[in-house]
Amino acid sequence: MDPQKILILDFGGQYNQLIARRVRECSVYCEVKPYDMSIEAIRSFDPIGIIFTGGPNSVYAPGSPQLDPEIFALGLPILGICYGCQLISHSLGGKVTAAQEDSAREYGRTETFFDTSCRLFKGLPEESVTWMSHGDYMARVPEGFALVARSANCPTVGICDENRRFYGVQFHPEVNHTRFGREMLRNFLYEICGAKGGWTMADYKNAAVRAVREKVGDGKVLLALSGGVDSSVAAALLAEAVGSQLTCVFVDHGLMRKDEGDEVEQAFSRWSINFVRVNAGERFLEKLAGVTEPEHKRKIIGQEFIRVFEEEAKKLGAVDYLAQGTIYPDVIESGKGDAAVIKSHHNVGGLPDYVDFKEIIEPLRMLFKDEVRQLGRELGLPEYLVMRQPFPGPGLGIRVIGEVTKEKLDILREADFIFRDEVASAGLTEGMSQYFAALTNMRSVGVMGDGRTYDYAIALRSVTTSDFMTADWTRIPYELLDKISSRIVNQVRGVNRVLYDITSKPPATVEFE
Repeated sequence: MDPQKILILDFGGQYNQLIARRVRECSVYCEVKPYDMSIEAIRSFDPIGIIFTGGPNSVYAPGSPQLDPEIFALGLPILGICYGCQLISHSLGGKVTAAQEDSAREYGRTETFFDTSCRLFKGLPEESVTWMSHGDYMARVPEGFALVARSANCPTVGICDENRRFYGVQFHPEVNHTRFGREMLRNFLYEICGAKGGWTMADYKNAAVRAVREKVGDGKVLLALSGGVDSSVAAALLAEAVGSQLTCVFVDHGLMRKDEGDEVEQAFSRWSINFVRVNAGERFLEKLAGVTEPEHKRKIIGQEFIRVFEEEAKKLGAVDYLAQGTIYPDVIESGKGDAAVIKSHHNVGGLPDYVDFKEIIEPLRMLFKDEVRQLGRELGLPEYLVMRQPFPGPGLGIRVIGEVTKEKLDILREADFIFRDEVASAGLTEGMSQYFAALTNMRSVGVMGDGRTYDYAIALRSVTTSDFMTADWTRIPYELLDKISSRIVNQVRGVNRVLYDITSKPPATVEFE
């Protein structure tokens, strides 16, 4: 792995993961750390530059996140974004106040003008659009700083001290709405920090395999394999590193999509690992009998998954390491003490009570989802597994609306397969972030042949998104929807109606339950 690193100090902004992704897209490694990271820890991390993120606070408010002033004496380039920009100004003798007029507050797309002699904006147009989100205003910038970006309402959109390599922008270069934002970040990395680039997933794989081997030695590793992208790539990495010392317990809860259990098992046949598949479908259905409330279903499935895993793990006796498929967004979100919990992460839902282990291994904890997929390819996992559609931990249990039964699961599996098969045949998979079928709890009258039917309605769902925080419904061609509907109604017994969900997120969520 390239030893060059960028340190991102987190002040609680909503786009902080995106900043890290943009840096890594420039082939430079980075990590997000809490804003109160000690100076000693920063020196030990040995970054080539530091980025201060945005945040919801006002820098002048009592109790707002502040910095150790010594950070400005480290001799490192610093880029402040939004709150981070205001913090640079506030910390070095400038003055930040609440905007006195509504016109000085800026939100959304804003026409912005740049001084392209500043290295941050080198090679970019002098006029472009940025994405603003600030109600505070830098009334006075610190001594030694120049004004290098402005808008119609704000003369202090961008500041810089080229001598000390300190830069600040009121807008968010990391979001797609800011034109040339990625180029600005690239300028900071390469023109200002002196990055050489070269951080690749092949390097990461080799370094991660070596690190696992060194840590594990001749010990035993246990992994709960869900069959999802994260746990599958973690399993492949561990298999590459320690081979037969790894035991993967694959709990097939009977709530997977068509043929997926067999596909997962087949994917890992190339490695000499101890692969344990537990077919527990009937057991899960018994627990779910009569349950209709979505969160109750989620908890039953999650708890039962852990119980089955514990039982299998107990048979193995003591293991040295418990592995998990935790990825970087989980780590970042978990690190925020005041963050709201939207949903529990399936892979970190709880530790088994009956597993005796020394330490947890999380080989993917520094990777984003797209990087996990790249790593999967490097490890030789099949494309159908690497590009597996996002699938919730409770599986089809929350895509069957209402009570879950074997009959409903069989119906849904076939309908969902047809939907995914037709989308793939039409070559539209790249433009659809997540797509699936759900079985509604509605039955309606229909006519098939010369007879009356009273069968279920299938709902199709497809969304397009970059971050899953918001999502827009996909404009699937009518001709394709017609073909999908016709196949489902004619080939899946128990269905006489097909619906297409055209609700975006918000107000809806991606999943139905």
